[in-house]
Amino acid sequence: MPGACPLSISITMNLSRFDMITLQADFTLTIRPMALEDLPAVQEIDRLSFTLPWPASSFRYELLENEHSQLYVAEAQHPNGQKTIVGAIVVWLVVDEAHIATLAVHPEYRQMGIGMRLLISALRAAQQAGMQIATLEVRAGNWAAQALYHQFGFQVVGKRSAYYQDNHEDALIMTLPKIDEKILAQVEQELQKKINRR
Repeated sequence: MPGACPLSISITMNLSRFDMITLQADFTLTIRPMALEDLPAVQEIDRLSFTLPWPASSFRYELLENEHSQLYVAEAQHPNGQKTIVGAIVVWLVVDEAHIATLAVHPEYRQMGIGMRLLISALRAAQQAGMQIATLEVRAGNWAAQALYHQFGFQVVGKRSAYYQDNHEDALIMTLPKIDEKILAQVEQELQKKINRR
């Protein structure tokens, strides 16, 4: 059930983004279970992130009806108190397998480790729910996502030819043979070191 594994992990991040000018973005990031009121922001992030976004009804179904689905959001709280949903992840729990159905971060908040934080939290929650392995599909040309998953130990184990309907791109099937807390802690520690250096 969504929210069955309580997550309220707050991380203070002092990060810089570089576009035309240097911006200092100070905020507190919280990973928490997705709520109904989050859906408009989650759907917008999905639309901005994928050429084939999920229909609005899909997130609602996963949140309200699919008891085998876990959904989490990354929420940024800025110094002025404003809260913004900046990322989301949906995980399906099937027997002993956690299937990463979707993971997305708002374009303005990428390269800050938010996707990694979402994945760490979701895999921990899945492990607590009894899941032992994790799987996902990723576009063959999405090198950034593949690099993220490789850091967790995901391995390419197969391919679905012409899987994506928009351009018939292949999907790579990636599997994490064991959800290991030691690996999650190591990835989290390395991420924190990178953040501290910024």
